[in-house]
Amino acid sequence: MKPPSLTLGVEEEYQIIDPKTRELQSYITQLLMEDHRVLTQVKPELHQSIVEVGTVVCQTPAEVREELVQLRRGVMALAARKDLRIAAAGTHPIANWVTQEITPLAHYADVRENMQQLAEQLLIFGTHVHIGIEDREFLIDAANVARYVLPHILCLSTSSPFWMGRKTGLKSYRSVIFRSFPRSGVPRVMNSWHDYESYVETLVLTGSIPNGSKIWWDVRPHWKYPTLEFRICDVCTRVDEAVCIAAILQALIAKLWKMRRDNTTFRVYPADLIDENKWRAVRYGLDGKLIDFGKEREMPAPDLIRELIEWFIGDMVDELGTRKEVEYAYKILAEGSSADRQLAVYQKTGDLKAVVDHLIAESEEGVITPAVETAGASTNTPAST
Repeated sequence: MKPPSLTLGVEEEYQIIDPKTRELQSYITQLLMEDHRVLTQVKPELHQSIVEVGTVVCQTPAEVREELVQLRRGVMALAARKDLRIAAAGTHPIANWVTQEITPLAHYADVRENMQQLAEQLLIFGTHVHIGIEDREFLIDAANVARYVLPHILCLSTSSPFWMGRKTGLKSYRSVIFRSFPRSGVPRVMNSWHDYESYVETLVLTGSIPNGSKIWWDVRPHWKYPTLEFRICDVCTRVDEAVCIAAILQALIAKLWKMRRDNTTFRVYPADLIDENKWRAVRYGLDGKLIDFGKEREMPAPDLIRELIEWFIGDMVDELGTRKEVEYAYKILAEGSSADRQLAVYQKTGDLKAVVDHLIAESEEGVITPAVETAGASTNTPAST
């Protein structure tokens, strides 16, 4: 068996914002016309107010950070030319999906036709992390086990406590909106690559989907590239949060490979149990408790996240040399996720526009400096994501 490459690719979806009104601005097609150099790594999404970026294929979390900083800086510079700003959060605190424009491309017109209002209300923003796994059977094994930590990862990334001007009482309202899509959520256990492939082929042959890109599970084998794609996260407001999560997931896959090589394993749990933990992550985030199904008792989410880092992947973190990036999670545990920080701003000010200002500022942390605010965008080759 050949070990996985453990390459990394990260996609982020950003909000385009008018800094005067703090509302979303439908501007992606015009933004992309500003500079052809960004077209290789920046692309539109379903709504005109969303811009998506994707890193090149990276070997380390440090490379991911360098890429994301460059991409954010480039997109922010292009938006600034039209006095617009960029923010990263799973939902926009005050935007109404009813007033948003759909991107005028055939692909998105098809999505809108097929999904109707579900597509129109999909005004949400996520971070997707790809881990390179070339052995298809190990990819399936890794997906089955990795489902267990999806709620833990979501707790660290929650950034959508508001929806259409309302405090939802949830830390990840994005997860609720996306769950209305078919073929989404925590996937079932897959018995083999053939099992997964047969599932996709059946849906294609029956006209249900054109290809595997329309399977929107929280973690999925990528339909085109040899990667396991984690789609559970709200978009990370700070760059370092995205890098941290990518580093944790890379170490997780490295650990699962080591266990497979040594003929050991991790118990695989059914989707309905993992869904119970996901609900807790959606509702309470880091303030709640997750269930340790091995011990059959609930524990504070931060305790189980520390256990994941220190007990389960600690040895791989040192082998990969990514302890600094992984242990950024402790800063998130201490300061709260983006959702927690947004709620703190709202509690202090009572003003959702202040929350938008806060999101813009945090999204720019470590990205914008006076010397580079007008710098051009990246010219690198796009990631295989």
